Amino acid sequence: MRLDWELARRGYRRYAAYPGATLAGLFTNVVFGFLIAYILLAVYEQTDVVGGYDVRDALAYVWISQGLFSVVAIFGPSWWELARRVQTGDVATDLQRPLDLQRTALAEDVGRAAYQLLWRAVPQFVLALLLFEITIPDEAARWLVFGVSVALAVLVSFGIRFLLNLSSFWLLDYRGPTLLAIGVTNLLSGMIVPLAFFPGSLGTIVRLTPFASMLQAPIDVYVGEPVGGSVGLVLALQLAWVLTLYAAGQLVLSAGTRKLVVQGG
Repeated sequence: MRLDWELARRGYRRYAAYPGATLAGLFTNVVFGFLIAYILLAVYEQTDVVGGYDVRDALAYVWISQGLFSVVAIFGPSWWELARRVQTGDVATDLQRPLDLQRTALAEDVGRAAYQLLWRAVPQFVLALLLFEITIPDEAARWLVFGVSVALAVLVSFGIRFLLNLSSFWLLDYRGPTLLAIGVTNLLSGMIVPLAFFPGSLGTIVRLTPFASMLQAPIDVYVGEPVGGSVGLVLALQLAWVLTLYAAGQLVLSAGTRKLVVQGG
């Protein structure tokens, strides 16, 4: 645990070294938050409920999704950093260290997520509370399960990004698959539009995917509209994806390292 803690600290400090980038990202998220919020307010002038979300739920979705954008890394360098190291051969140095590559990357990513949560997600949420009438859970238990769901969302996100990075062991260029994966993630995670707005059973099916566990799941827990009407089901689904993706990452990493050739070595 001490090793994981130290690695997480370094992941936190790495992002803390660039406060200007944090402020720029925060400003951008706030601007997009206002734009999306007022678009949804216009929609709700014509209706009271969409997909189980009333206007206060929809506004909560806007600001939580914008806040979690950086926490679960919907976009960013973590989608291609390891892939670049594989492409350049620098990953050989990583594999020579007496540390499990997946465990190391996960601990550092948890530190990154903690920094983004503290300095980007929380300020946006406080601003939303001051300027908009959003859903606020009045039960301590819901806040607790929301926090657990966010933590699981970070782990699911890491699992997806790690697997995508590992694809570079077999691909000559990782950029195409990366851009495609980011586009799919934006749509199926609920970043572009709440998955609750999807028609009929399509919304339920999409919410069962690992992408939904990255973003839509914690939001549904927060507003009280979990898939299947059960918070326990949502958390169990997220945990199942965490374990599945982690195990898949171990298998793919093992296969990739057996294939790796660096300067004929």
